[in-house]
Amino acid sequence: MGKKTNNRTNNMFNDDSILNGEFPIKNFKAYKSFYNRILKRILDMVFVIIAFLIIWPVYIIISIAIVLETGLPVLYRAERGGYKGKNFRIFKFRTMVQNADKIGGGTTALNDPRITKVGNFLRKTKLDETANLLNILRGEMSFIGPRPELVKYTEQYKGAEKLILQVRPGITDFSSIEFINLDEIVGSENADDNYEKYVLKKKNKLRLKYVATVSFKTDVEILIETIHKVIIKAKKFIIKDAK
Repeated sequence: MGKKTNNRTNNMFNDDSILNGEFPIKNFKAYKSFYNRILKRILDMVFVIIAFLIIWPVYIIISIAIVLETGLPVLYRAERGGYKGKNFRIFKFRTMVQNADKIGGGTTALNDPRITKVGNFLRKTKLDETANLLNILRGEMSFIGPRPELVKYTEQYKGAEKLILQVRPGITDFSSIEFINLDEIVGSENADDNYEKYVLKKKNKLRLKYVATVSFKTDVEILIETIHKVIIKAKKFIIKDAK
């Protein structure tokens, strides 16, 4: 029975009718659950406090490395579309040169010259996103949830896409796993255009898949798969860098 349900869900999110607003929004029910509305936030608070107690020495090391290479600021903050339509500023460790937003577009291209040496390591190991814990503490994000998107894109959401904002954005979700090597997909030229043309709609389908299936079980599965993918990516980077 479980496999049949999963197959129906996967097939459902391969259908463009969802993003075109033809799929009945009433069929999305998981985001209304007690888990998503209340329990998930309680678990986030418990785990984020534990995470801070463990990771704070890493924060210090990362901060020193960034300052030694390119100076201040240590953190990068940019506006993202947030929970229930309330925009917020995301915390990430800065991986690019200062004022990178004024130099290039919002999508990071393959071998983007704006990325620093320290930043390249942080991106490959996903350590830059550990600063998202600050957003979780503030109630703006969750550990698991649709990866927060640029406001210029969330303002264009229509139909079922609007439901993406009915769950807290997260550090990782189905789309993060699928597009873990996003820079390789968008290429080295016209990254923003390629993202809008080849990636954005697919990511929104996967974000909606999370909205429709959010549960403790789903979150655990995404967390495990994310850790697996990040380890593989980090190993490839370390092996390549060692050659």
